[in-house]
Amino acid sequence: MKIKRLVKSALGIVLAASMLVGCGATGGAAGGATGGTTPTVTDDSQIKIGVSIWSSTDVLGSQCKLILDEAAKALGVQVQYVDQGHVSEKVTASVEQLCAAGCQGIIICNSSDTEMTSAIKTCNDNQVYLAQFFRIINEQNSADIYKAATDSPYYVGAVHENEVENGEKLVQILLDKGDRNIGLIGWEQGDATWLGRYEGYQSGVEKWNKEHSDDPATLSEPQYAGTTSEGGAKAANALMQADANLDAIIPAGGGGDPLQGAVSAIQAAGKTGDIDVVSTDFLPDLGERLADGSMAGESGGHYCDPLFAFMMVYNAIKGNYTGFEGKFNEIKFPYLYVSSEDDYKSYETYFVDQLPYTDDELVEMSKLSFDDLAKKAAELSIEDAAARSGK
Repeated sequence: MKIKRLVKSALGIVLAASMLVGCGATGGAAGGATGGTTPTVTDDSQIKIGVSIWSSTDVLGSQCKLILDEAAKALGVQVQYVDQGHVSEKVTASVEQLCAAGCQGIIICNSSDTEMTSAIKTCNDNQVYLAQFFRIINEQNSADIYKAATDSPYYVGAVHENEVENGEKLVQILLDKGDRNIGLIGWEQGDATWLGRYEGYQSGVEKWNKEHSDDPATLSEPQYAGTTSEGGAKAANALMQADANLDAIIPAGGGGDPLQGAVSAIQAAGKTGDIDVVSTDFLPDLGERLADGSMAGESGGHYCDPLFAFMMVYNAIKGNYTGFEGKFNEIKFPYLYVSSEDDYKSYETYFVDQLPYTDDELVEMSKLSFDDLAKKAAELSIEDAAARSGK
């Protein structure tokens, strides 16, 4: 990868006898969020935040780990990862594992809303704060789970992107390039983020067809790839075999590996440039792929999303954020969109060659109110990072 590892953190290594902290059972003054039942932690070195993630080593996951490790270093706290592969049993087990490891707070990228029932209960039972990243519970489709989160004194909130808008914008990139026969690759059928993007792809095509009845576009039924490059290649091959007129493919996401597999399959079929590809989750060589035509555009640059969930949980543990019971907090995080090599060069300067936040900025971010933290998230862009870098 091009990303330069600015820090090789050893913060996830725990000395069991001296550093293991009972879940929510450290010393300190009582926190207001739970009616005085959960002690706050005043010594940052005793704070441990767990990260339940699909993978901490694939393209997007490793970027998330990089910024989280840097934040942990800047704040002087511990961080522990569990890779769960978006397998439901492993997702729910990861929360139990992190509670047992002494985490006072956990951030989680779940694969479906249903997993949050167990995650919320486990955190309630263990008095551990919980926040989602890259995810939000669907208030309409999962009303009972949404209510459980709202009623919980330990569910801090969710950080997520506007996935419907994301899907619409990516489809529009393809339509503007003249593509009309679009194949679709999903990763897991029940994943809330996937469903949001799928809605956006469908909406984008429907809007186009309504306005261009003489030049309609089609969107295939999704092929599912899981979160592996092999799955992405298999799905792309199935789409190419099913439609000889296919001129575009959207690998919806899944961490970046399914996209790599799909691009490789298109290249092996000799159709690079003939089949345009757009996706979400920036590849490390996206600039070259935009130049050689193997990618037509991408949304991404959102690896700081879990950073804001991390800050939410950190402040809950410290007792700075309180009163979670009875409301549902959310932070909307912006995608960055690129559709040319020049677009990517600017992104590379401020998000790849360096992190978009310095250690001092991370410390200042940790002191923000929840509303100001949400504003900080919404402000992140290539232009924002460039302006701050110039100070």
